[in-house]
Amino acid sequence: MVYAPGDALAVAGPAVPMWPVSVLTYAGKYLHNTGVGDDDTVFKALADPTRRAVLDRLRERNGQTLGELCEPLAMARQSATQHLGVLETANLITTVRRGREKLHYLNPVPLWAIQERWIAKFEQPRLRALSAVKRRAEEDTMADRPSYVYVTYIESSPERVWEALTDPDLTAQYWGHSNVSDWRAGSSWEHRRVDGSGIADVAGTVLESAPPRRLTMTFDAPGEAPPQGPTTVTFDIEPYHEIVRLTVTHENLADGDALEAVSAGWPAVFANLKSLLETGHVLPRAPWEMHNELRSAQMSRNDP
Repeated sequence: MVYAPGDALAVAGPAVPMWPVSVLTYAGKYLHNTGVGDDDTVFKALADPTRRAVLDRLRERNGQTLGELCEPLAMARQSATQHLGVLETANLITTVRRGREKLHYLNPVPLWAIQERWIAKFEQPRLRALSAVKRRAEEDTMADRPSYVYVTYIESSPERVWEALTDPDLTAQYWGHSNVSDWRAGSSWEHRRVDGSGIADVAGTVLESAPPRRLTMTFDAPGEAPPQGPTTVTFDIEPYHEIVRLTVTHENLADGDALEAVSAGWPAVFANLKSLLETGHVLPRAPWEMHNELRSAQMSRNDP
């Protein structure tokens, strides 16, 4: 079983003060952040036919290295690196380190945001069709590559983001569950409900802990490990001037239903986290309430 992150109502808590330090799958810059980029950056990136070809390559097969992208385009590595830099600045792609390899992933959210602004009022059926294409493209990711990648940008510090991911009181506020562990490599961790039941909907083992930059753990329902092996979640925290880039990589998902669950869960959790760190309070409604049927089905599996 794969639990959808953010499967419970956020619990109101005391306001958290603002700190003076001064975002696809996938994605929060255009969904949750203003001032970091705009439509002009996206249009500029899309104006070049070579960059559009790179995006087409990633649409066909997500998670490619620089060499894999260069080969069919007959392009020098230096030139490819420059084009990829423009695409990453526009948040049209995101990257994940896998050992010595740097993998590139298509992030469709900026395009979706442009569609929302210019097309949504007039062509809802087309948007639904594009959404279906996006889901199919995500499911085409190779099995030995990250199954889901989501990026958001937060006005905060790496230390505060790390604390927000690991502190049980803070996670209770924006996630609706408390993340409980000593967060040392090899230690167990639990994602406990805050309704007083003490039920853990997710449990696992901390695989890597490098505060305040990287945290990896297994992420499954309590009990026996899934037959395909444990699901893993990695948080990468990268400072960039007055903001932080937070990337979650959710790997080894069981099937399309599991992908659907985490695709609904992580954006909701990160939206609430971003709001808490930047404004001192969570969103007025828990974002995952939009997926109540999915939430109920996931949580009922762990009920006594």
